[in-house]
Amino acid sequence: MKSFTVDEITQIVGGMLTKVQSPEIKKIAPPLLSDENTLALALGEEEIANLSKSKAKAALVPLGVQIDGLTTIEVERPRLAMMKLLNLFYIPPFVNKDIHPSAVVDPSAKLGQNVSIGPNVVISPNAVIGDNTKILANVYIGSDAKIGNNCFFHAGVNIGDRVQVGNDVILHHGVSLGADGFSFVTENPNNIENARQDGEIKKDNSDQVIFKIPSIGSVIIGNNVEIGANTTIDRGTIENTIIGDNTKIDDLVMIGHNCRVGKGCLIVSQVGIAGSCVIGDRVVIAGQAGLADHIEIGSDTIITAKAGVTKSFPEKSIIVGIPAVPRKEFIKQLKTMKDAQEIFAKFRKFEPLLKEFEENSNK
Repeated sequence: MKSFTVDEITQIVGGMLTKVQSPEIKKIAPPLLSDENTLALALGEEEIANLSKSKAKAALVPLGVQIDGLTTIEVERPRLAMMKLLNLFYIPPFVNKDIHPSAVVDPSAKLGQNVSIGPNVVISPNAVIGDNTKILANVYIGSDAKIGNNCFFHAGVNIGDRVQVGNDVILHHGVSLGADGFSFVTENPNNIENARQDGEIKKDNSDQVIFKIPSIGSVIIGNNVEIGANTTIDRGTIENTIIGDNTKIDDLVMIGHNCRVGKGCLIVSQVGIAGSCVIGDRVVIAGQAGLADHIEIGSDTIITAKAGVTKSFPEKSIIVGIPAVPRKEFIKQLKTMKDAQEIFAKFRKFEPLLKEFEENSNK
């Protein structure tokens, strides 16, 4: 088991130590789950209050917080310090050494140095795997796929043909890169096309045949990208679907064909991005937001949770609501609704007088 002194931890997180006791730190935990060999993580007000009930002898706290009788390590950015500590105590998944006997590696595939291939992995013809890349069990790598150096693929990842993955990429369980896009066409205008043009559905399309549009593009993933479990990114119809460097994508995200996502973006769980969207750099898209197809979102924009985005927005926008509007406009709408409620309440109060006036006027 790993263990550290409070002095060592203070140096690692770049904090300020107030030493009352010198416990041996073997793990980290919230205050109520801490014992004498635990560094209690008191990052917020509730956790700081819980330190009085904790068995911990040492705590990580925000700058300016000191607790009588307790060794404290004060840090300016508690969450950043927590990240460093979690990396310190992190136990990585088991990685098979070399190539597992059950793996199927096509003779034409090229493997770099120090590559690890787990049980039941399939590496298809002409695939290229970079140096130091680790691939866990039941992963499929398609034909002509190119995987960079120092990547880590968790179990059950599926990489389609011709997909390109950069260096230092982490793919979690069940990620799918390079499935065909959801793209279809009918011989005659369909209900969606009619509704867009006429605002209503007039024709009977009961005999309509839907033809699949194949996807001959691919997916390109930049460097230092992390993609969460069961996220899917479809290949482009003709051009490639692209995810920029340093972008982080949560679990259960769907990114459609032909999308281009910029650098340093954060895309939270259950976001759906329809085909052919262009997302700028450093965009944050919060949970369960949905983006309609063929729209552009400018760099440094924040899209709040559950927003329904149906049109393009410029850079540095804060987007709220369904249908989504700029935050200032959303607040204005809320104020208008509040004002309307007050006006309605006043109307109800004076409604009997109004009725009496109308009755007297009709006599």
